[in-house]
Amino acid sequence: MSLYRNSAWFLKGVTEFTRNAYLSASKRFVEKDLEVSVAGRSFMITGANSGIGRATAMAIAKKGGTIHMVCRNKDKAEEARADIVKETGNKEVYVHILDLSETKKVWEFAESFKRKYKALNVLINNAGSIMSQRDVNAEGLEKGFATNVLGVYILTKSLIPLLEKSADPRVITVSSGGMLVQKLRTGNLQSDRGRYDGTMVYAQHKRQQVVMTEQLAKTHTNIHFSVMHPGWVDTPAVANAMPDFHQSMKDSLRTPEQGADTVVWLAVSEAATKNPSGRFYQDRKMVSTHLPLAWTHSSPLEEQKLMSLLEDLAKTFQPH
Repeated sequence: MSLYRNSAWFLKGVTEFTRNAYLSASKRFVEKDLEVSVAGRSFMITGANSGIGRATAMAIAKKGGTIHMVCRNKDKAEEARADIVKETGNKEVYVHILDLSETKKVWEFAESFKRKYKALNVLINNAGSIMSQRDVNAEGLEKGFATNVLGVYILTKSLIPLLEKSADPRVITVSSGGMLVQKLRTGNLQSDRGRYDGTMVYAQHKRQQVVMTEQLAKTHTNIHFSVMHPGWVDTPAVANAMPDFHQSMKDSLRTPEQGADTVVWLAVSEAATKNPSGRFYQDRKMVSTHLPLAWTHSSPLEEQKLMSLLEDLAKTFQPH
């Protein structure tokens, strides 16, 4: 990553990604955008037991939505569910246990969900993982890639038929501003070449999520796709994965509720779907997926290559 790109990103972060930046941006928010009832609509949220996912689930449950919490840890998920039900009075909150890094199980979960439920209006791909060192799953795939990219691809692709037959279907993926420092690279998806830098690998995965969203929006035009950056948020994941950053910035980090605001807006507001599908958002507005002069644009051929590689990998682990 170039020094320019790094410096430009940090400067942008300090001015746009902090708690104060959110408070400033929120002055232009249209409050009535979120004054809606979503009773009768169902929302699947991955990584819903903590941080941004939990805040999203809480906010949508308050508006009457049926919540499907997809979580890795049963105890934490049940605890979060109990809190959400207690605080919102909404009992339509369901826990599903799935580790997105277990590729075959992602397929199995999505297929069984489609058999059990007749509708899914909104899928929120929120779960993610930053690995401190390279590790592989049972299928031999790098765990970060399996969770952040292939798991998101399989879950989304598998649920598309269910989404398509539901009213006003939407798919929202929680990316990260870190992707701005990365150009799409398809030649080292398993991060098995060169030194493993977990933060940069994660940023590359987040770039791949942006490209994936753009491409899926082109092929599935009756679903509204979006991808967003929540800002710099004080979550357990950030504290664990980036302790130095967390320590130095902790007084400037957003709350999980502030980080979740744009996710909720994209999931429930009418205003969000008036924008084109496949776009990248920050604080309820469409923003560029590239820093100025950062040389992070990729060719349509490279973007298509990513989708082909994901499709091939997904099929390899699809249960027959």
